[in-house]
Amino acid sequence: MTLTPLTRPARLRPGARVAVVAPSGPVPAERLEAGLDILRGWDLDPVVAPHVLDVHPRLDYLAGTDKDRARDLQEAWCDPAVSAVLCARGGYGVQRMAGLLDWTAMRAAGPKVFVGYSDITALHEAFAQRLGLVTLHGPMTAAMTFLKDSGTQESLRATLFEPESVRTLGQDTARGLVPGRASGVTLGGCVSLLAAELGTPYARPSAAGGLLLIEDVGEEPYRLDRILTQLLRSGRLDGVAGIGLGSWAECGPYEDVRTLLLDRLGGLGVPVVEELGFGHGESNLTVPLGVPAVLDAESATLTLDVPALV
Repeated sequence: MTLTPLTRPARLRPGARVAVVAPSGPVPAERLEAGLDILRGWDLDPVVAPHVLDVHPRLDYLAGTDKDRARDLQEAWCDPAVSAVLCARGGYGVQRMAGLLDWTAMRAAGPKVFVGYSDITALHEAFAQRLGLVTLHGPMTAAMTFLKDSGTQESLRATLFEPESVRTLGQDTARGLVPGRASGVTLGGCVSLLAAELGTPYARPSAAGGLLLIEDVGEEPYRLDRILTQLLRSGRLDGVAGIGLGSWAECGPYEDVRTLLLDRLGGLGVPVVEELGFGHGESNLTVPLGVPAVLDAESATLTLDVPALV
């Protein structure tokens, strides 16, 4: 089955209410407040879900219980006054709570904007599979990159309010790793999460016809090798049209990572572009998942056929 474009939510308008949730790890209060100030500066009305600052009573790597994290996300999504749901941070925990969400009720709530990355990749997959909805792989409200990097902030702001102004994505660092030009529908995220989701009812079974956008953090080259090999052996990458690579922070010397990426992905015979500027790096460009686009290794760009939001 070839990937097809997903439903695009509406762009945000000044004064829009946005909900901030924590589906994964615990959130530092001071960083959350700093992120909320940025959103208020954009003339948004951010509301914080009840359990965002919780810490699980026994597992301190979780932002509260699975049930409470799921309830926060579902109630925010189903609130008709909320135009967007933004994740506060990643970490770990989405996979524990995804099965607790009422996807029928969330589908009935209609499309709205959803933003996050890292562990949130599992929700990007689920939103695509269960809701048929375009989501934004972008910075989270309490993430240090969002708080410190003006380019990261502007990429998200422009995507939310003026999506037609950010149709071509890439940075000066971007380069073609494998030549070629390909069209397809964007998908992807943190590659270790894509591998971890294999076999679950929330993951799309194939990237056929898609432009796979992947990045990761803290995975040494041999572990990235295992992750990519698992995706290849499972058939998940069969028929992929092209691959865009983001950041590989704390994954070892980049030359070693590049050698691995070429070894595992070069044999697919599709264009590959590296260092597109999304993910866990010093900047984190917002990239929509589920929209038709063109990946061009010669110009080292990803160009959207349509704006991320309508």
